Amino acid sequence: MGIFDRVSDLLKANVNDLIDRAEQPDKMVKQIIIDMEAQVAKATQGLGVAMGSYNQVKKQLEQAQEDEKKWTEKAKVCLSQGEEELAKKALENKVKAEAQKNQYQEMVNSMGEQVQSIKDQIMTLKQKLEEARSKQAMLIARDQMADAKSKMSKAFSGVDTGSAFKKMEKMEQKIAAKEAQADAFSEIGGMESGEFDEFERVEKNAAVDSELEKLKREMGL
Repeated sequence: MGIFDRVSDLLKANVNDLIDRAEQPDKMVKQIIIDMEAQVAKATQGLGVAMGSYNQVKKQLEQAQEDEKKWTEKAKVCLSQGEEELAKKALENKVKAEAQKNQYQEMVNSMGEQVQSIKDQIMTLKQKLEEARSKQAMLIARDQMADAKSKMSKAFSGVDTGSAFKKMEKMEQKIAAKEAQADAFSEIGGMESGEFDEFERVEKNAAVDSELEKLKREMGL
């Protein structure tokens, strides 16, 4: 009937398949839901129009059935009164009513099938819509996680970890060499300081001895 032409792929395909084909899955999911909601509204409106026509034809069928019974009863009354010509006219009208009844019956049967088909399609579309809504958050989260993994992979692919660790080892060796050199200088400095102190002690002792001798002479000792 053309109502579901734009969303035929949504009825035939799984929502995940559509997501896989989309360049921007989050936007695609939202657009799918918007499209399906619009189609549900359009289909529901079309169903209302179809059901209106269907109910109208059903009323015409009921009227034709009543007319058929009415002219049949009139034909019987005419015959009971000996009015055969009037009975024939009544039967002519009865035949016309019967033909209309049969025509309306065919229309009712055909339109009833069409109405039911539209109802079934709307039900299917609503189920797909609910499925899309329930999966929306999950699919968007999965898409974001995939993007994050992709970015991390690209970031790590640009880093030469082997080279980085070699550079760190060289830096460690240089620092260790500097530390050893500093320790050596400290040791040498300590030795020089010890030797200087020893010479200074000897000089101080000589000065003290000189003063002691001087004091002894003054005291006559």
